Amino acid sequence: MELRAELLKSIWYAFTSLDVEKSGKVSKSQLKVLSHNLYTALNIPHDPVALEVHFRDDDDGPVSNQGYMPYLNKFILDKVVEGTFDKENVDVFCWTLCAKKNYRPKDGMGVLLDKDAFHLWCIFNFLSEDKYPLVLAPEEVEYLLKKICLAMSVELSCVDMEDFISQEPVQLSGITVWAFLDFVNTGRLTRGVENDSVTMAIDKVYQEIVGNIIKEGYLWKKGHLRRNWNERWFSLRPSTLHYYVSEDRKECKGCIELDHNCCVEVLPEKEGKRCMFCVKTLTKTYEMSAPDTKQRQEWTTAIQTAIRLCVEGKNSLHKDLKLRRRELREERERRRTTKEEELQRLCLLQGEKESKLAELELLQEAQRHSQAALLQEEQKRRQKHEELQRTLQDQLQQAEEERDNMQAEMALKDAETDRQRKRIRELEEMQLRLEEALHQEIRARQNEEAYRLVQASLLVEEEEKMKVLLALQEEQEQYILKTQREKQELRQEMVAKSQALEEAQHQLEKVRANRHRMDHDIATAQRKLRQASTSVKHWNVQMNRLMHPIGPGGELSLKGLTRWILLEFLHLEWTGSLQTYPTHGVSTNSTWS
Repeated sequence: MELRAELLKSIWYAFTSLDVEKSGKVSKSQLKVLSHNLYTALNIPHDPVALEVHFRDDDDGPVSNQGYMPYLNKFILDKVVEGTFDKENVDVFCWTLCAKKNYRPKDGMGVLLDKDAFHLWCIFNFLSEDKYPLVLAPEEVEYLLKKICLAMSVELSCVDMEDFISQEPVQLSGITVWAFLDFVNTGRLTRGVENDSVTMAIDKVYQEIVGNIIKEGYLWKKGHLRRNWNERWFSLRPSTLHYYVSEDRKECKGCIELDHNCCVEVLPEKEGKRCMFCVKTLTKTYEMSAPDTKQRQEWTTAIQTAIRLCVEGKNSLHKDLKLRRRELREERERRRTTKEEELQRLCLLQGEKESKLAELELLQEAQRHSQAALLQEEQKRRQKHEELQRTLQDQLQQAEEERDNMQAEMALKDAETDRQRKRIRELEEMQLRLEEALHQEIRARQNEEAYRLVQASLLVEEEEKMKVLLALQEEQEQYILKTQREKQELRQEMVAKSQALEEAQHQLEKVRANRHRMDHDIATAQRKLRQASTSVKHWNVQMNRLMHPIGPGGELSLKGLTRWILLEFLHLEWTGSLQTYPTHGVSTNSTWS
């Protein structure tokens, strides 16, 4: 349904561009051409007679949008298979049709290239609601312009934005794509920015929003076979993480499928790589290195967002963000409506209060008139009484006759006076009740204002507590990361010390073995030296004898000469063997001496 809605937006522009007379109808020949191109762009089999068969009961006149929609749904959109065509080709075809009629930069000096205008048109269609004619809410336009300015590293001019949004057509019906493109082409947002920077910024926003790319950039990746590090261009979408040889994305080296079984972990420094992290799946672990800590944080957050979208069954981050922004706008609209209703109710209450006050003033005025009438009547009665007294003095007899009539008249007047006084008391009681009701209403308004102030303070306190909680959570996460790093360093240090200890023990055992062998050799040499010393003493005696081989008679016997020669030879042999034997530091000369 989402793909059908996006296709209908582009096709709607193509249909309206064919309506040259703006009558809401298009000729069948033009619809045939439109349908043929849609068949080609959507990669579905052509059905040239379907249009004639569908409208065979109609006359040869043009077809309206409502008349073309059943044919479009039945013969084209119902046959569309997602993944068998490139939606950008459909957008290019529809843009080509509608841009010829509607997109005319003033004096040919527009800031945007045709490709940039096409990309903005696609982004506009993506952000617009499924209501025709397609318009964009001012909040969405401001969101889009902020993203473009952020990509260009410039600040959005609020004055220019307010001037554009405050225009009367925008306030009445919303912002159309052509008004939006004309506003961008004025160059008010791109002052001092080169055209190449504008193109790169629009392309980046297009890839992010329409291309559904959450994040792109270079990262170092460790191979699985040769375990060497290579720099790759990574492209993250809600369900996949592709990596390429370069940013032109021509040669894809692999794809990491993201699902609810995947997770992202930060790794310590190793193999000369810093800012490392890994993506773990059920079968493999992919190790990567970012250029700096900020990039590593952005990548881990983006991958976690992609995994969350995959778990929630959502295939587009910006569709989710668009839905949230729409819900916020609807919530603001509901609040505004509620506030207006509250103001209307307060105005009604104020009107009722004013009417009651006017009625009270009328009653007070009537009371004043009644009192004046009573005073006047009392004065008249007194005057008449005086006249009667004078008349009674003159005509006593006539007064006696009229006495009964006067008493009756006085009784009636007294009754009327009592009725007037009772009415005045009732009016005074009504005035008191109205004043009491007015005081109660004032107290109710004061209580309501106090409740609102308390609610506002509670909201502020809740926001402050939420900020403190977020700060504590961030501090806890930093402390956990620090503890993990210290634990890893201690573990590495313990491993190194264990290896050094084992090596020292091995060297100690070798030294002990050498010492034992040297002690044994020294003992053997000392034993042999003692034996040699004993033999030397014996030979010295024999040599003394042989040094005088001449007999008592002064004659040299043959037997004595032979023994002397033999001993001399043995002496030379023994001396040579002692000089060649390793005595381990013991001198042979000292032994012979």
